[in-house]
Amino acid sequence: MAFFHGFIIMWLSLIAIPFGCFGSYERTSSIQKALFVFGDSLFDPGNNNYINTTTQFQANWWPYGESFFKTPTGRFSDGRIISDFIAEYAELPLIPSYFEIGKDDRFVHGVNFASGGAGCLVETYRGFVIDLKTQLKYFKKVAKDLKKKFGAEKSKQLLSNAVYMFSAGSNDYFQFNGTYPKEEYAKMVMGNLTSVLKGIYKGGGRKFAFLALGPLGCAPGSRALSFQQGNKNGNCIEELNTFAKIHNSALAKMLKQLEQQLPGFKYSLFDLFKVATERIENPSKYGFKTSKIACCGTGPFRGIYSCGGKRQVKEYELCKNVKDYIFFDSGHLTEVAYKQVAELQWNGTADVIGPYNLKSFFNLPA
Repeated sequence: MAFFHGFIIMWLSLIAIPFGCFGSYERTSSIQKALFVFGDSLFDPGNNNYINTTTQFQANWWPYGESFFKTPTGRFSDGRIISDFIAEYAELPLIPSYFEIGKDDRFVHGVNFASGGAGCLVETYRGFVIDLKTQLKYFKKVAKDLKKKFGAEKSKQLLSNAVYMFSAGSNDYFQFNGTYPKEEYAKMVMGNLTSVLKGIYKGGGRKFAFLALGPLGCAPGSRALSFQQGNKNGNCIEELNTFAKIHNSALAKMLKQLEQQLPGFKYSLFDLFKVATERIENPSKYGFKTSKIACCGTGPFRGIYSCGGKRQVKEYELCKNVKDYIFFDSGHLTEVAYKQVAELQWNGTADVIGPYNLKSFFNLPA
């Protein structure tokens, strides 16, 4: 959950490759599962380690990764992220980052293109992140190499049966400067996202899984800003939550339209806003002790984006027991919280995900 805009970037995350080895994929296999991942810091497995950017858009140092990997990977969490768990539940290996597939033999199981700070709009943090349209360009390269490796028929089967996971949009709203009305700006975001989805569809993709935006205004970084603006209770920033609601409504409408327009297009939409809000408002019900304070950071609510001391602000504190916390840093969840989200996305009921959960989605014929 990347969580606000330009001038508080220090508090919040944003939210030519050789393809030699494809592992043990058999040409005679019937349905090959695969997962292709797109989006922002919720899903970035370390792609930003390989691009020319700043530490504001990276998490490749301790204590990131310490709970599971025991070393930083570039993931914006203390351990695994949502896409890691989904791969595990689908009985796939960890999906490699795009910049690692040249030395990775699991290419056939999918690729992760996500980039911390990326948005649907090309202008969002331009020059520092891999925007969604560039992620689409990378996917097209992968699809082309799949065809070279396995032939048109097998590659088409793999791409059509694969699931395409997205977390995108929040960073576009953090950069909102009031130039456009909120609804018009959301339409621009949705237009770019639609263009990318149609590009993947044209390349063979048929099954698309989405996270709706969470309550952006309730992250520790947003509370810290609220506090600095004079709200000593650090209440949620409702303008950001309103943006999330506008986006989520437009996203649901857009997906239904694509389902009607594109033969074979199927989607799964997860209500992250509802799921995250429930945990923020009643953390003890879900096994947490706090939902307002980040495990790692400094300032009010540990909401200043300083975890690890490698960004603009060097001072930071680290909690004693990360499992007590929903948020690891100013705008990203802990591994425990991400796992709860992933479990619901995998096997949740119609009140949080639909028309399909991902367990049924993976087994759905294209």
